[in-house]
Parts: sequence; structure tokens; C-alpha cells
Amino acid sequence: MKIYTRSGDKGDTSLIYGDRVPKSDARVDAYGTCDEANSMIGLSLSYLRREDWPEKQAFCDTMQRVQTILFHVGAELATPQGKEVKWQLTQGHIDELEKQIDSWDQELEALQNFILPSGHEASAALHTARTIVRRAERSAVVVKDELNNPLVLTYLNRLSDFLFVAARFVNKMTGGKEMPLRADV
Repeated sequence: MKIYTRSGDKGDTSLIYGDRVPKSDARVDAYGTCDEANSMIGLSLSYLRREDWPEKQAFCDTMQRVQTILFHVGAELATPQGKEVKWQLTQGHIDELEKQIDSWDQELEALQNFILPSGHEASAALHTARTIVRRAERSAVVVKDELNNPLVLTYLNRLSDFLFVAARFVNKMTGGKEMPLRADV
């Protein structure tokens, strides 16, 4: 299979099932932004290759599962309304995020102030992924009436919370320092 097809050279692309849309289409923006977030999560994991803590592999496995689900969320966004979605996001996927958020959060100090994205490189990359997921969510809201699965919006909303807590957890495990928002500016 060739990497290039030349079919998008004039500014349009195919959704799943072959419907052609402009590359500026809101659906393309939404699933492209999911892909961008997925790449940033991957970058974060690459920063952890030098680190070691007892549950690091479990953390990485969880993040790679999230990457896989996020890839499928992008596919759901790329599936035209009324067409069969080959893989379906479920409430169980959202419940997994919430359970993991609660587990990590129990190990973290309670926040007293807003924090700035900071600390270990992996943590900063996860904060960046979080902001990208928020953008994906905003893009998905534009097409919410066309979505085959309304859980896509819920998943993206919860995923940004998950990535925030994951970034804090990485800082704790790696000794990264969280920077509180300064009030003296």
C-alpha cells in the first residue's frame, strides 16, 4: 500500500465509507485534532523511557490503551451520520478513565492553587495533550448533531481530565516539580 494517494491534492479527503469532504470540514478538524493529541501522548511516553518506578509499565500500558481508544474515537468522528461504526465507544471506556483518575488522584496532594504545565518533560507533554483534547472536544461539538455516538463528547471531556491527572501523577513518580500559578504578576 502506498503512503500517498494524490486524492487529496486539491483540498478534499475521504471520510469512512468514501464520502468526500473539504479538508476544512468540521469532522476532519475533529478527528485530525484527536490524531494530534494521540501523537502528543506518544511523545510523552517517549520521554519516560529513561525513567523507572514500580508501576511504570502499568502506566504506559494504560496510556497506550487510551491512545488506541482515541484512535477509534477519531474513526467514529470520521464516520458519516447513519453509517455503521465498526468499533463503538461505550460507557465502559468512560468509566475506565474515571476509575483511573480516582486511583491516581488518591496518590496526589490536593491542589490548593491552579498549576502551570511544568515539571518533567512527559508531564508537560501530557498537559499539552490535554489542551489538544480540549480543542478536539470543541471541534466535535460543532458536529454533535451528526455524531453516530454522543458518548464521543463525553469521552473527550473526561479524557482531558484524565490527562491532567496523568500529568500530575508523572510529576510525582519522576520527581518533577509542579509550578503553582503565581499571584504576583
